[in-house]
Amino acid sequence: MTSEIIQSSDFLKKFASPQGAIGIIMGTGLHQLAKSIKIREAIDYSKIPHFPTSTVESHKGKLLFGTIEGKEVIAMQGRFHFYEGYSMQQITLPVRVMKQLGVNTLLVSNAAGALNPSYQKRRIDAH
Repeated sequence: MTSEIIQSSDFLKKFASPQGAIGIIMGTGLHQLAKSIKIREAIDYSKIPHFPTSTVESHKGKLLFGTIEGKEVIAMQGRFHFYEGYSMQQITLPVRVMKQLGVNTLLVSNAAGALNPSYQKRRIDAH
């Protein structure tokens, strides 16, 4: 697995900021955040050595390099899941690659349900 991490991060180093970045894994609930990123480079997961491809419809399958409010970010636009048939090593590969690229802060989102039957589904529009 170590050689896969090195090969993936070596491929991506030319896009990463030398001062490091904040890592973001955009789950289903945060995919709109991509509109706030000033994207310098967007790379399909299929182009990155050893990266799995996302099979979930709403997950775009791109690694974004850019800035938000002047802060460098590396953002996963979609991710991989155990239920898609990937191993835990494959699922965590992008996080390990981000670490190699200088990420020390990682933000992860997901869409999660609740057990309280009185909760109601609502759409919240950001303005």
